[in-house]
Amino acid sequence: MPEGVAAWYDEGMETTQYIVRVHPAAEGGFWAEVPALPGCFSHGHSVEVVTSRVRETIEYHLAELALVGERPPVEKSPRRSYAIPVTVRAPRLA
Repeated sequence: MPEGVAAWYDEGMETTQYIVRVHPAAEGGFWAEVPALPGCFSHGHSVEVVTSRVRETIEYHLAELALVGERPPVEKSPRRSYAIPVTVRAPRLA
């Protein structure tokens, strides 16, 4: 936790949701980005690890914004979304 944030973190907490997009990483594992918080991203060897890490990264990001007196961005439409790879058969082009 950034220095000076502990009191704010304990006393003034509220919950909010952000959309997190998880992508496979070229070197293996996964990386995640938070579109509503530019520059806020993380990585990990599994979806579970990257989810945990990006949650912590978001909290640090919001804590830093609070330290400089900025309000956190509000997610425009917090909703759950899923990306599922689907294999289909397609005709070959001659």
